[in-house]
Amino acid sequence: MSGYKDGDKPSCCARDGFATPLEAMKNGEPEKVIYIPAVQMEKGTKPDYLATVDVDPKSPTYSQVIHRLHMAEPGDELHHLGWNACSSCRGQTGRPTHSFIVAPGVLSGNIHIIDVKSDPKAPKLHKTIPGPEILSKVGAALPHTTHCAPDELIMSFMGSGTAKDGFKPEGAGFVSFDPRTFEIKRRWEAGPKAPTFGYDFWYQLRHDVMISSEWGDPDCFTKGFNPGHVSEGKYGNKLYVWNFKDHTLKQEIDLGAGAIPLEVRFLHNPEKPVAFTGCALSSEMIQITPKSDGQWAAKCVIKVDPIPVTGWALPHMPGLITDFLISMDDRFLYLSNWLHGDVRQYDLSGEEPKLVGQFFVGGSMKRGGPVKRTDGEEQPEALVVKGVEIQGGAQMVQLSLDGKRLYVSTSLFSSWDKQFYPDMATRGAQMIQLDVDTEKGGLTLNPDFLVDFGQEPDGPVLCHEMRLPGGDCTSDIFL
Repeated sequence: MSGYKDGDKPSCCARDGFATPLEAMKNGEPEKVIYIPAVQMEKGTKPDYLATVDVDPKSPTYSQVIHRLHMAEPGDELHHLGWNACSSCRGQTGRPTHSFIVAPGVLSGNIHIIDVKSDPKAPKLHKTIPGPEILSKVGAALPHTTHCAPDELIMSFMGSGTAKDGFKPEGAGFVSFDPRTFEIKRRWEAGPKAPTFGYDFWYQLRHDVMISSEWGDPDCFTKGFNPGHVSEGKYGNKLYVWNFKDHTLKQEIDLGAGAIPLEVRFLHNPEKPVAFTGCALSSEMIQITPKSDGQWAAKCVIKVDPIPVTGWALPHMPGLITDFLISMDDRFLYLSNWLHGDVRQYDLSGEEPKLVGQFFVGGSMKRGGPVKRTDGEEQPEALVVKGVEIQGGAQMVQLSLDGKRLYVSTSLFSSWDKQFYPDMATRGAQMIQLDVDTEKGGLTLNPDFLVDFGQEPDGPVLCHEMRLPGGDCTSDIFL
């Protein structure tokens, strides 16, 4: 299943991206800082900010927030981060690689362009594209994922409307931005077909394909999770297969009612037309591959079984796969179960994924809480790092280029955090780091690393997706 063999040779310099994923893995410098959004649980008073975290073990400020770039106004809900240019755009005049972070505010619709090149340890705001301008020009709101492409930035949107007047799913799709000026160009999609809902996407240029996913009706998910909305069709169950060159929707793949497919990733090897998506509610990893007739097929390759419980909203608790990534050599897949609380490592080198590592990071199943398993199996102890009990469960994951350090944050979305992990309101979210056995597989805690966002100067905040300065496993696409 893995995409690479030994013997691939690198050929580029890190300052302008990498020619191949294996070059990034072999020649990429160890990360010195990580960028992560710090999100306010309560909206309307304090703005979100981009936190710069020192991850250099030799630094006196190791595992500390060393800079905070506050947005101009409250209410953003910073979530996912993208780049002005990644390895797919290397060498372009006027478009320096990994120089500007693109930070959309899901609830405000604002798109913040942040300069991390001038001073990587002290980012500064370069430009903000107001949400109302985007809504007015292209009818889109609730921005989510940004990917750079050879001649544009592509951003997914999950609907339209405003936080004040209400959101709706109409308008979900994609918008094209100029990669140098960051001006709005146009709607990306062409043709009469449009997705029902929006969320994530990934493209593979060699195979002229883009695959996107869907979360659900933003009028529902922005307020928290109501299980009744699933049976009402308010949450997504489809993948969308696009012709990348002409921007047309050519296939919809139904993954079953209540699947909620979220993140989408292809193998990094651009020759391999193999993609995966993580379905949150059904807690399945789905592999997507092309068929001989030009259509794409989906099959479940990993299933996280629900756990029978008492003391929870439902009699069975799903794992809730909310994020995953693939190592640069396409050997390992890592996924997070936000409710069960664990991170899992799977070896992709065989015919089927093989579980080779697992580590529990908080979660609703931890011992001593209100939830009790009814199947007789053990529940994990609460995770305590440097005297701090971790809040929430394993959520976003990010891997160092060499595959040896896995970073984990614990916040999903402020309204969901408040519902499922209410203690985050006063104790914040956390970021930890796991050491990875890249030979046999295995995950162990780095006891010296903890970023406690519950102890921020202006009060507890949440933390979500992480970005490495020179590119990483969830941002860089190779052509």
